[in-house]
Amino acid sequence: MSILVVGTGYVGTTTALVLAELGWRVTGLDTDDSKIKLLQQGSLPFYEDGLEALLKKHLQSGNIRFTTKTVKAIEQSDLIFICVGTPSQQDGSADLRYVKQVAMDIGRHMNGYKLIVNKSTVPVGTQEKVTRWVLEAQTRTHPFDVASNPEFLREGKALPDAMYPDRVVIGASSDHAAKLLKALYQSLKCPVVITTPKTAELIKYAANAFLATKVSYINELAKLCDKLGINVKEVAQGIGLDPRIGSSFLQAGIGYGGSCFPKDVSALLQTANEHDTELRLLEQVISINRAQHQHLLHKARQRLGTLVHKKIAVLGLAFKPDTDDIREAPAVNIIKSLLDEKAIVSVHDPVAKLPPELVHVSVTPCNTPEQALYGADAVFICTEWKSYQHIDWERIKRYMNDPNIFDGRNMLDARLMAAIGFHYQGIGYQC
Repeated sequence: MSILVVGTGYVGTTTALVLAELGWRVTGLDTDDSKIKLLQQGSLPFYEDGLEALLKKHLQSGNIRFTTKTVKAIEQSDLIFICVGTPSQQDGSADLRYVKQVAMDIGRHMNGYKLIVNKSTVPVGTQEKVTRWVLEAQTRTHPFDVASNPEFLREGKALPDAMYPDRVVIGASSDHAAKLLKALYQSLKCPVVITTPKTAELIKYAANAFLATKVSYINELAKLCDKLGINVKEVAQGIGLDPRIGSSFLQAGIGYGGSCFPKDVSALLQTANEHDTELRLLEQVISINRAQHQHLLHKARQRLGTLVHKKIAVLGLAFKPDTDDIREAPAVNIIKSLLDEKAIVSVHDPVAKLPPELVHVSVTPCNTPEQALYGADAVFICTEWKSYQHIDWERIKRYMNDPNIFDGRNMLDARLMAAIGFHYQGIGYQC
């Protein structure tokens, strides 16, 4: 099979490289000429551990190539993955304009049977829309199938997640499409769920919404732990050992972010609204998450009295470690709140860059955490980068104006920090 991946963002590039690693010949297509040139040179337009080495490997092997030539790419491909963005609209629904554009392009330029696969995260019923858009755009009648094959990639862990997945979900209306996709993944050792396209589309949203619910649940418990003087880490360990619950996504903190959870929970709610169904639990999940970063700010106000003219060091911009993604990152909201309160902010992140909306006279991006911490009245830890555990905190304490640590990810040892002489507070976690 000749495989085309349309869209060379995070999902598209990862999908293309993993398929190349599985032995298939893959073409990556994008309308962004600068992005394609970067990929052709062996560089990624985003940060993801392990992917750049894989890119260089398969550019050299010839298993992967990148192009901006839409017509030729479609004509030469048998299987086409749609991996374009589906950003949130103002009402929370997914914007399918890019999916529609790809479907129309395929319809106009197809020259024989094509299996079209939605890899983008899309609302229930999108497979039917893509089928209609392809038919509307066809100038000559050619057979095709449209299937759903959602991704379950964690940013920062995309490569192991793709090479050693928990499951592969295939939503197909025809046996032929299901068999083709099953053959594509035949070398992967994991369960394969073959179902309808609508079910596959809902599985993706339901999975992310459930994980977001676990995060908001433990964050709510953390607030109670703060009041009761209980360590939320021990609570999470105690309940996480129950196999019906599991330990993943039970790490209390300042809330979830990124390109998936916020967007997907909102889109699922919008789908429910369109079908006159209330998902009240998910409404609360969103509400809890939106307010969670304020819990850390409240702790700082209680300790410092006022944040006006206080120098606050923010360690971590990305919404999670091992990625440069700052979309919906709690750190961004915290910095905005600090600026509203007239604080002076210094920021460090190993890979993520300060977004344009945070370029401000009172915000200083720093090359090292030590530079950010110098003269600070407090430090907010917003991303649990491992390198922050290895800071020489005992030495750094001498260079801070006031040794306060507000750990939004509960990553440091509370007792050790207190022994060094810091005032340390986490989220539902203190010594």
